[in-house]
Amino acid sequence: MIEFTDVVKSYREGNDALKGVSMQIEDGEFCFLVGPSGSGKSTIIKLITGELKPTSGTVHVNGYSLERIRRREIPYLRRTVGVVFQDFRLIENMTVYDNVAFAMRVIGAREKEIKERVPYVLELVGLQSKEHRHPGELSGGEQQRLAIARALVNNPSTIIADEPTGNLDPQMSFEIMSLLQEINNLGTTMLVVTHAKDLVERFNKRTIVINNGLIVSDGMEGYHL
Repeated sequence: MIEFTDVVKSYREGNDALKGVSMQIEDGEFCFLVGPSGSGKSTIIKLITGELKPTSGTVHVNGYSLERIRRREIPYLRRTVGVVFQDFRLIENMTVYDNVAFAMRVIGAREKEIKERVPYVLELVGLQSKEHRHPGELSGGEQQRLAIARALVNNPSTIIADEPTGNLDPQMSFEIMSLLQEINNLGTTMLVVTHAKDLVERFNKRTIVINNGLIVSDGMEGYHL
């Protein structure tokens, strides 16, 4: 579960990126987080992943208290949270298989586990026939599917997708969002940060709207600013 209570985040320049944000995302939920550039979306992601600590208020993520988490605990927190980036962040000189396997090797998984898990995840995202290709040989949509597989391979309870369709055409965007919905249907909590109003309206999920560091709406009514 993700829970923010009266969270303020101030940067050194004196700007309050968040001005008292409270929200709760239950295990297994699918939520959109939307708002204009500079509204506080990126700060929320960095607080969830332990990159930042709140200036005041409390942040709880999957059993960890982020305002007092110790540095040595952060890798364990991050195993529970998979992040999918808009720019994919794939390793170009590694194959599709090795890009996904690398995420498991980083946390010390055994080769036996890797050989069992990676093919399963590649099949889940529809890349089982591309495991020997390199990222440069894939389409944009396939690269995003690979980024999703990498985020998924360590079986996190939560996935944050940061503008996952930002570089894709409308049809591919729909397919990627459908894949994220399928993963959510398997029990993974899904937080999708997006500007894509048409996708938010089409998928009709809980939508948290943030503007100027404050949550201005939260519910099923869609994206209104």
